Amino acid sequence: MSKNTTNFFHRSRHIKNNPIISGSVGRVLTHLTIPMIGGLFSIIAFNLADTFFIARLGSVQLAAISFVFPMVMFIGSIATGLGVSISSLISHAVGSGNKDEISRLATNGLVLSFLIVPLFVVAGLLTINPLFTMLGATPEVLPFIREYMIIWYPGMLFIVIPMVGNNIIRGLGDTKTPGLIMTFGATINVILDPILIFGLCGFPRLELAGAAIATVASRALTAVLILSILYYKKRIINFSIPVFKETMKLWKRILHIGIPNMISSVLLLISIGILMRLAARFGTSAVAAFGAGLKIEAFALIVIFALSSITMPFTGQNKGAAKINRILKAHKLVCCFSMLWGFLCVLFFVFTAEPIAFLFSDEPQLTNNIVQFLIIISSSYGFLGICILTISILNGLQRPISAAVFGIGRMFVLYIPFAWLGAEFFGFKGMIAGMTVSCVIAGIAGWILAKKALAKES
Repeated sequence: MSKNTTNFFHRSRHIKNNPIISGSVGRVLTHLTIPMIGGLFSIIAFNLADTFFIARLGSVQLAAISFVFPMVMFIGSIATGLGVSISSLISHAVGSGNKDEISRLATNGLVLSFLIVPLFVVAGLLTINPLFTMLGATPEVLPFIREYMIIWYPGMLFIVIPMVGNNIIRGLGDTKTPGLIMTFGATINVILDPILIFGLCGFPRLELAGAAIATVASRALTAVLILSILYYKKRIINFSIPVFKETMKLWKRILHIGIPNMISSVLLLISIGILMRLAARFGTSAVAAFGAGLKIEAFALIVIFALSSITMPFTGQNKGAAKINRILKAHKLVCCFSMLWGFLCVLFFVFTAEPIAFLFSDEPQLTNNIVQFLIIISSSYGFLGICILTISILNGLQRPISAAVFGIGRMFVLYIPFAWLGAEFFGFKGMIAGMTVSCVIAGIAGWILAKKALAKES
């Protein structure tokens, strides 16, 4: 039997045994998405719990954490960019049945993460005061920010590695393990938070330093767990001495996809800051409503985020297996589901927006703004979901520039200008309406863009 014939039978057997590239598309997407919903829910619940415990310390400490949040999200964007890139490349290698390539990508991707993080640690520690002063922190708040970040920055490695590692596992087509790992990390964090913040169970009262230690410690345990799974269970980490030329080539491939995603994520954070400043024109209640609305939106779209996190490895594996028709079918299914989910969200908020608003405040102006935000913007959730899914599909097809241009264009060509126009003519309500209209346009554009990209692959 010739070598080509042997490879053909090996590839055929690999495809047959991999449900992502051979099973029912709808069933596979459902099976992969459900575990991720639990994991993402636990992360969002942890963020709310963390805020709740810190709020018990006082308004100054809560303000300190509010200033810290953009930097935490920035580092998260770097880790996400690397993770998405590695996941995209690994999913393609899985689809093509190239086991050696999977191991090289996973190992070199983790090494690259290890090398990048110290640069941000040093830069972060040296710029705490000037950076957060520039962001608007007062002398009263700065000591609390420093108390938190002096611990959080050195522990950054334990925050980045789990995010990259989870993406590697998702690229393999396993979403149950990342979901369980995310839930484990969030649970440990919620347990440690009150113990270290308030000094329970014989521990000293550490306040914000305790919150930082809880975060770093829980992520450290998660990092050890993920690396153990990748080495002992998945068997894709290789400790052999790397070949310099090959390593440089792999890092170039990873950064080719990773850098556009990093830039897109960072600009997304900047755009949210611009919209927050725009909302500030209409008073404190508008800013508070905008912030509360974004947190509620995260819960409303949790299913879409989970579906998006598995759409990319599904796309990558089927591209690697040259099964573009399965990606076309998946694209149709996920977009139809997104529209259905958006419609259900509208119905839900029509009946529940007011009681939800009263959970945040009983101040009439604030509750009215929250109700307006939820009812108006939820009508765009189906289209927003298509935007999110489009970026995942483009990254799965290894078209990072298209994904980044679409994501940046959505925010700076549509989202911000339409919100500004609405605000100019109709106030806060008009701003929300402008954001809604821009999402509808972007969703339609995203559908067309993904269809054209898939047509070129066929």
